Amino acid sequence: MGFRAVSSLPKAHLHLHFTGSMRHSTLLELAERDGIRLPASLVEEWPPELVATDEKGWFRFQRLYDLARSVLRTENDVRRLLLEAALDDAADGSVWTEIQVDPSGYGAKFGGVTAFTDLVIDAVRDASQQAGIGMGLVVAANRTRHPLDARTLARLSAQYAGRGVLGFGLSNDERRGNTADFARAFAIAERAGLALLPHAGELRGPQHVIECLDHLHPNRLGHGVRAAEDDALLGRLAESGVALEVCPTSNVSLGVFSTLEEVPVRRLVAAGIDVALGADDPLLFGSRLAGQYAVLRAAQDFDDAELAELARMSIRASYAPPEIAEPALAAIDTWLATEPP
Repeated sequence: MGFRAVSSLPKAHLHLHFTGSMRHSTLLELAERDGIRLPASLVEEWPPELVATDEKGWFRFQRLYDLARSVLRTENDVRRLLLEAALDDAADGSVWTEIQVDPSGYGAKFGGVTAFTDLVIDAVRDASQQAGIGMGLVVAANRTRHPLDARTLARLSAQYAGRGVLGFGLSNDERRGNTADFARAFAIAERAGLALLPHAGELRGPQHVIECLDHLHPNRLGHGVRAAEDDALLGRLAESGVALEVCPTSNVSLGVFSTLEEVPVRRLVAAGIDVALGADDPLLFGSRLAGQYAVLRAAQDFDDAELAELARMSIRASYAPPEIAEPALAAIDTWLATEPP
């Protein structure tokens, strides 16, 4: 008996970064257009070999990310990136994608953070319609910048609550900055009714997840896999209903785990935590959404019933409206009930 296609399993994609969602072919095309010389690791040696468990490794990862961001020069580039990301997710079975962006990284080139946010919201709306999937936008502050910048972005996000922005995040190297210093920014977002979606528990261990829970009051955590090292923390996450956005390929590419077999998805699920698989930055890690399900099947022997449950968790942990979420859950049951080829 064969396997059901993971690309036809309905799911939500809850951990996808804006620049990192770019197609590799688009990166090469835009770089050539503008005469931007890319390193071999982004051209013939792609996807690059990355280990970010030390500071030098993270710097290299960030340098490649900044190079990729530099090819986005026009409004049409932004619209193209988002449409292609939506089409790729649709092909991978996503019915709902939440894409995360830090507008402060683009404001200088696009007339300020407000103008850029307006552009992205409009482009997300168009991409969603053209690709036939639902999409939401998460504005993420950068923890390597001053916490006052995060408050500015939180106030910006609050103005768009219910009008294109659904959540507020905190990303970049979690070893930098003091998490408690970002609490006021998250309080602004919380008062506006935004979902609170910071990164934690990837490059730092369980103690940082605890700091995030204590100070930022997250609804979901980006990554969170290192929580598996602390039984009491697993219980707290399960009790509080905080879902984790787990990105297996990314975890191994960045050296958080040595092999795909070590990514503790089963341990997290067994603890009663909802896990939503995500691709993180396909441009740098070389694997998109369906690939995350495929690697668990290949590396950890997840059967189709387990993959279907992960897909259900992704829908439950999402901010998809009921008119998308309810049919998706029914379609997951249909996928599982259909005999494999």
